[in-house]
Amino acid sequence: MRTLVLWDVDHTLISIRGLSAEIYATVFHNVTGRPLERLATMAGRTDRAIITETLHLHRITPTETLLAAFGDALATGFADRADEIGRRGRTLPGAREALSALAARPEVVQSVLTGNMEPIARGKLAAFGLHTLVDFEVGAFGFDDLRRPPMVGLARERASEKYGHSFDPAHTVVIGDTPHDVLAGHEGGARVVAVETGASDEAALRAAGAELVLADLRDTEAVVRSVLGASAP
Repeated sequence: MRTLVLWDVDHTLISIRGLSAEIYATVFHNVTGRPLERLATMAGRTDRAIITETLHLHRITPTETLLAAFGDALATGFADRADEIGRRGRTLPGAREALSALAARPEVVQSVLTGNMEPIARGKLAAFGLHTLVDFEVGAFGFDDLRRPPMVGLARERASEKYGHSFDPAHTVVIGDTPHDVLAGHEGGARVVAVETGASDEAALRAAGAELVLADLRDTEAVVRSVLGASAP
């Protein structure tokens, strides 16, 4: 049976060194006509949730029309600074090798479960040449839901429709760096591989319920074993 692997993007595969917050501030001003006073917490959350809370923090009602306009402007903002993403950011240690190793396995379908909107996720990974290693058609993205757990089921449905067979919880794996990723996997029906490459340490990730925590992705064989379990040679 094939395994569906769903990667978080920011601080799991790449880092773009604070650029996201800068773009959010510019877009907020452009869309609302007001300066950004406070940005909602971003780590492990969806763009829809971040935008919604940020608007609430400024006493602005997040209507669907406003959310759509903000989302469109945000995607444009990231596209306009695509070159800067590559210059200021970096691929995290072992990420390219882990993605490549799993992409080469015929029993693996590899995509993303990310808080980023789809065009933003594509752009970030493309800036580092990682976009060809995942199947974006079966991923779940930052405007699919406010919360991450339902996104696991959505990605599983998309993968099942495309590949013609189901992916049960034992053959669905979420890889991420925050307690939100751990919660998404467990509540959404997936195994979880947590990595200490973001702001959360092993204690925080285990407190969130992670059974397996890797320091980073440098040990490619360990990553493959973690994903495929006993089936990995």
